[in-house]
Amino acid sequence: MVGSAMPINVQPGAVVVPVPMPMDGVPVGLEYLTMVNTIMVHQRIEAIEILIGFETKNRYVLRNANGDQVYFAYEESECFERICCGPQRSWTMHIIDNFKREVITIRRPFKCCGGGCNGLCAGADCCAQECEIFTAQGPVAYVKQLSNGCDPMYELRDPEDKYKLIISGPCCCIFATCQDKEFEIKTEEGIPIGSITKKWGGICRESFTDADVFSVTFPIDLSVKTKAALIGLTFLIDFMYFEHQNNN
Repeated sequence: MVGSAMPINVQPGAVVVPVPMPMDGVPVGLEYLTMVNTIMVHQRIEAIEILIGFETKNRYVLRNANGDQVYFAYEESECFERICCGPQRSWTMHIIDNFKREVITIRRPFKCCGGGCNGLCAGADCCAQECEIFTAQGPVAYVKQLSNGCDPMYELRDPEDKYKLIISGPCCCIFATCQDKEFEIKTEEGIPIGSITKKWGGICRESFTDADVFSVTFPIDLSVKTKAALIGLTFLIDFMYFEHQNNN
């Protein structure tokens, strides 16, 4: 952990929010999440991918609804997997605050069946994509893809099975359309509480880059750990449905 108090990865003109005071029961660095009901996840455009098609490690800026930078995320993965497996690769996503503290970690294992609805349409549960989300206090959620034909669906559980959320996306056939794609978040009882929405970025951005923008919304009084888990799930959804497979 780097001890410097200087903010990092701040884009020119970006506003960096101050760090709130520590709170009992809230993982270090996630205090700010208690005050918001929306986080915007902006993937950084990588020039080398546009120029030569080489799959680089993904990076993201996480902002509040006002556009102020709250966190920064960067991918850790193997070069071989990025070249050969593209968006199906395994990775660890590190989310750090503006003062270099890692606050959320997401780990996705490699599944040879790939992403999307591969294998699940035929009932091959071993192909189900999954990830695990951690904070400084330890694991906070496990996410697993559910069999639902070719319609995206995930189950999010905490490590002690105290709660479960179901996240369901639109039919895969609309993914090529020029519109936002919403993944609805519901409680185990079927009550909607928020959404993870892939924002339509326009013809040029969608055609020539995989720099996506997501809006993650949830109740402001939702537990911080659950908010962290939903942010973590956003990265799995991005890789499975919105990363372009380059012809390397």
